[in-house]
Amino acid sequence: MIHDRSHIETEKSNPAAAGLDQMPVLDAVLLINQEDQRAVAAVAQQAPAISQAVELAAHAFRSGGRLIYVGAGTSGRLGILDAAECPPTFSSDPGMVIGIIAGGSAAITRSIENVEDDPQAAAQALHDIDLGNRDVVLGIAAGGTTAFVHGAIAEARKQSAKTIFLACTRREHITAEADIFICLDTGPEILTGSTRLKAGTATKLVLNTISTLAMAQIGKVYGNVMVDVDCLKNRKLIDRGTRIIMQITGITRPEAMILLQQANGQVKRAIVMHARRCDAPTADQILAQSAGFLRRAINPSADKRNQ
Repeated sequence: MIHDRSHIETEKSNPAAAGLDQMPVLDAVLLINQEDQRAVAAVAQQAPAISQAVELAAHAFRSGGRLIYVGAGTSGRLGILDAAECPPTFSSDPGMVIGIIAGGSAAITRSIENVEDDPQAAAQALHDIDLGNRDVVLGIAAGGTTAFVHGAIAEARKQSAKTIFLACTRREHITAEADIFICLDTGPEILTGSTRLKAGTATKLVLNTISTLAMAQIGKVYGNVMVDVDCLKNRKLIDRGTRIIMQITGITRPEAMILLQQANGQVKRAIVMHARRCDAPTADQILAQSAGFLRRAINPSADKRNQ
């Protein structure tokens, strides 16, 4: 049975773009840019729900759980993109943030449209990664109706995992049950139904926010610097690591480069070695005792509220 989805926000026609095929290119560019502003505003409106999602993800990380994105098409690809960017940004284990897309890996680079209607496939995908009650499943469905995502949320609830539902439509259009709903009011797309546009932009903004702040909550960030990074992989990272060490410790560039080498490219380790006047193994012990928080490691009396 095919259901009428014309009431879903992402399926409606945007009257501002009715003449898109005949518009001067500059006018069309400005129109798309104007509509994109709505994506940013929609994210701001959902700040309380997004902050709750950050707390859920951080709690999962602290307890050994994972953040698992599930989606189809553009939504699935955005989840995979965010998951893939976490290890190089935060030196996180690749298994901490996972992206699952309807159709599997083949669907990452090409569209497979006949897979998003299978809720059992989503349940099986979660079973394949041994979903547990310490995990958080974040389902992404722009229109709120994707069966694959609904299947994932339902399976997650069966396994007592926490659940977040991210959509670009109103809450009343979503029949699933979840712990948190993030419903973004991005409105109809410039190209009707093409949720890779505003809906995709807003989704990416939300995923950026959740993963970044959840990592900050577990000590992967010092100030606004990504200190938990391996910096001996290429020249750019060596330079970045050197500058981070200089910024935090106040030492010269040559001194910072030597320290980075002594720390085997681990910026956080290098900073602790300098601050606590210790060798690399001792720095690792101090970091472990500080739960990975650099501020606490270099200043044991630091107030936990300021980490």
